[in-house]
Amino acid sequence: MLKRSANQSGDLPVATEKTAVSDAFKVDDKLEKEFEAALKYELKDEDIERSRLLIGVNVASKARELFSEATPDAIRNWAQGMGDDNPLYTDESYGPSTRWGTQISHGTLVGHVKTPMLGDPMPEEIKKATKGLFRGVHVFVSGGTWDWYQHLRPGDRIYSYSGEESVEEKKSEFADRSVIRVSRNVNINQRGEVVGVYRTLRVETERKKSRSKGKYADIQPANYTDEDYERIDSIYEAEQPRGAERRYWEDVNVGDEMQPMVKGPLTVSEIIAVHAGGYGFVPYGLKSSRLGYKNRKRIAPFYIKNEMGVWDVAQRLHWDNEWAKAIGNPLAYDYGVMRQCWLYHMVSDWCGDDAFIECLEDSIRKFNYQGDAQFLTGKVVNKREEDGRFLVDLEMHMVNQRDTETAYGSATVSLPSREAGLPPLPAVPVELQREAAQMFARHNELTTEKRGR
Repeated sequence: MLKRSANQSGDLPVATEKTAVSDAFKVDDKLEKEFEAALKYELKDEDIERSRLLIGVNVASKARELFSEATPDAIRNWAQGMGDDNPLYTDESYGPSTRWGTQISHGTLVGHVKTPMLGDPMPEEIKKATKGLFRGVHVFVSGGTWDWYQHLRPGDRIYSYSGEESVEEKKSEFADRSVIRVSRNVNINQRGEVVGVYRTLRVETERKKSRSKGKYADIQPANYTDEDYERIDSIYEAEQPRGAERRYWEDVNVGDEMQPMVKGPLTVSEIIAVHAGGYGFVPYGLKSSRLGYKNRKRIAPFYIKNEMGVWDVAQRLHWDNEWAKAIGNPLAYDYGVMRQCWLYHMVSDWCGDDAFIECLEDSIRKFNYQGDAQFLTGKVVNKREEDGRFLVDLEMHMVNQRDTETAYGSATVSLPSREAGLPPLPAVPVELQREAAQMFARHNELTTEKRGR
């Protein structure tokens, strides 16, 4: 909260509030001039209406991520980048001894291994009508939902197609006006099998309004004592994956608590580890030198000069405090997908090698700033039998060192049963399988044509 001086009583005058907010986000005068242009973009009614033209239009993804194939190294690096040392993911010699017969990946990697998929282009009239959509406004991930149908294994390639599912305008505490867009990304392996479906909730906001509103102006940087670190380290020391010790459905009770976890405190080094693990390279791209120049020419509004007058990516708000201030945050902050990965890590540690995580949903409610630690807790909220699968529903919460809940999530896990044995994989919905088969068949047709030219 904004602090009153000793001689104040009652509410702060408007001018004083504005001054306090301005001071909280003040940056170097030279930077202010550079940031002015980046802050001018606004949400337009026209853009909101145009964006609805994309609903239900599926387009094959031509993107190639850092990893185009799920090699053992790619699987290991992704898990380690997220702070997960489960040998199922990090040790290629461990997997063959499990029910899976091979190393498998952290489930979230399915959305970040990409081999370009061929497909019919977006209809030209829609492409023209949506060109430059939401140009220059700020976007951040506010949550997502994963549904998995099988594991990603070494040697797999993932082809994907995606489309918008919904567009909604709403009021935002962060920036007054915002647009919530939900997209669906279907991920298929080289055999045409659906591996998983990822829905992402993205929030589009105006950079200028989010800054002027100053919702987070009173956030103070974290500071830790030796005692604080004793608490953090004691949790880290107790963490471990359940591994080969089976967790049977019959032994689980509603109300059972999960092993607590901790993540962070967040540092720039952790952001680097996440990128080195394979995250964040499309659609914008992190490029250097000549490739950086070409990328800047391709998507100029994505580049804003830094304090040295150097063009740099808007994405740097995850490690550059000055640019974070320019859009209304007191410090740089994490990627939302990191917290989704952390929730998956917690579930995976809890359920053991023989279980299968069928779905995960997360909601990102507050920012996780540089220096913040996140404390994770969870419990069993339901158990049931469905189509021969013995399922458990989990609820998880993520609270920072300020005792503020920054995210929460839920998951459904299929567990081994003492009576029925190992859990089967869930069936892909018929309509989804039919749609994916058509998209993959078209990819194969176009691939054959391309090779014959």
